[in-house]
Amino acid sequence: MIITSNQPKVVVLGAGSLFFGRQCIWQMVHSEHLNKGTLALVDTNEERLNKLVKLARMVVDANNVDLKIEGSIDRKDVLKDADFVVLSFADDTVKYRGIDCEVSEKYGIRMCSGDTIGPGGIFRAMRELPAIMDCARDIEEICPEAWVINYINPSTVNGMALKRYAPNLKSFALCDSHHMPHKKIIYAKRAGIIKNENEYTEEMDQKFDLRIAGVNHFTWLLKAEYEGKDVRPAIAESLRRSAETETVGGDTGAKALFNDSISYQLYDIFGYVPTCTAHTKEYVPYWQGLGKLEDDIPPLSIWETEDRYKRHEEMWQQIDRFLSGETPIEEYMTTFGPDHATDIIENMVGGLGKPFYINTFNQGAVTNMNDDALLELLCEVTMDGVKPLPVGEMPRGIRGMQEVVLDTHELTAEAVVEGDRKKLRRAMLTDPLVNSIADADQIIDELLELEKDVIPKDWYAIKSYVVK
Repeated sequence: MIITSNQPKVVVLGAGSLFFGRQCIWQMVHSEHLNKGTLALVDTNEERLNKLVKLARMVVDANNVDLKIEGSIDRKDVLKDADFVVLSFADDTVKYRGIDCEVSEKYGIRMCSGDTIGPGGIFRAMRELPAIMDCARDIEEICPEAWVINYINPSTVNGMALKRYAPNLKSFALCDSHHMPHKKIIYAKRAGIIKNENEYTEEMDQKFDLRIAGVNHFTWLLKAEYEGKDVRPAIAESLRRSAETETVGGDTGAKALFNDSISYQLYDIFGYVPTCTAHTKEYVPYWQGLGKLEDDIPPLSIWETEDRYKRHEEMWQQIDRFLSGETPIEEYMTTFGPDHATDIIENMVGGLGKPFYINTFNQGAVTNMNDDALLELLCEVTMDGVKPLPVGEMPRGIRGMQEVVLDTHELTAEAVVEGDRKKLRRAMLTDPLVNSIADADQIIDELLELEKDVIPKDWYAIKSYVVK
């Protein structure tokens, strides 16, 4: 179905998460399919909420649209009549990801991001997933027909939990790394089809058959054909050339280091290009620094907590400049741009027929993986549902690693939602980055102690998670 009134209500839980909050305001104002509806912003930090609500109303007024802006610190106040609920919150994530990474590093586990795999992924789920399930229960009660879009890492864990433990809700999970058509344009440039983004046309798009699939953050370019010609070798050669001159340093951060070199090395090994290397390099053991010989590419750098704090502060300073008038509010619409989640919402409301990458059940798209494997796939997405488009087989070797990651994520979801201590330990020891039973037990105990302010109290019924 299409929302015929063209007045959709979009509720954002975690509006103070600026990586999404700023862009969703842009899109809701910009889109003719959305800007006669309602944008409801929710954040438990009232000061931040008030800033975002004020900002949104200023942007609405400056652009003379009919978008209604609501705000509340209590989601129950605004969930009524919601058509979409976007989950985009995190509890002091910079601090706790820093703790996850520092503790893990003591035991030889290096995480450049620390929010989806390794102890960092498991413990981020420990912090965020209980709140996600609380939200799901409120949505089931107040607006059960709403689409629920998870935009919180670990996206696969949280997406699995919503599918399994809130099966009556219409839900899917997102990551912005495969925002279309931008992802396709990047590979068109790599393949030499175009030199710059402005050259890319709809006709070219029709001729460019691109197929990406895998677990979120562990996805691979399985097919890239332009006018029937395989351009994957050209894409890989582009990575090889850029790897030769790849520099490091500056404020690019740990996630950005050596990505072209790593992408080409993985292509050389497996014959396929990873499409989210900033995270994928953390899913495999090769750059953990555990080998006996020195590798060409150094071990992963660790998540940079202090730099991330500075980056977040700079984003709030930018908001403050708009609010004070130091930066004219008229510049807002040229400062920001579309976001993956609100692009998809616009597509669903307007019935635009555009495909998007979404984390959902496989349903046969990857023919040699289970139908209920939660994968990131190109999908048709309408108000009636999400339909993955055919991919073909997942290559041997890559498929085996995918299955280990899926098992880790599924065990994590089960452990957190069920409060199961044995499954928590099992998830940690299934994880591809964990090398020692004793270390895993110690990591669990240390992180539970250091993060007890944000982890549900039920986990502290016993002090030790070691099975004697």
